[in-house]
Amino acid sequence: MTKTTKESFKINGENLLKKIKELVREGNIRKITIYDKDGKEIMNFPLSIGVVGTVFAPILAAVGALAALISECTITVEREE
Repeated sequence: MTKTTKESFKINGENLLKKIKELVREGNIRKITIYDKDGKEIMNFPLSIGVVGTVFAPILAAVGALAALISECTITVEREE
């Protein structure tokens, strides 16, 4: 049985894409959810082994567009242990 933990980061929009890329490189992430400053879910996407390159590029493009529109958000990450 796989154990998962959740971790949250408050971040401003200009650093959002950088943080997402950093988290993906860690490799033990199952799911990333992005909330606005009021706690409303804006976007979530599951990650699995092998989600790289052209499969992940559209997600990064969407996150980049989102980052341009928001000033502050919270990222919640589900990790596999």
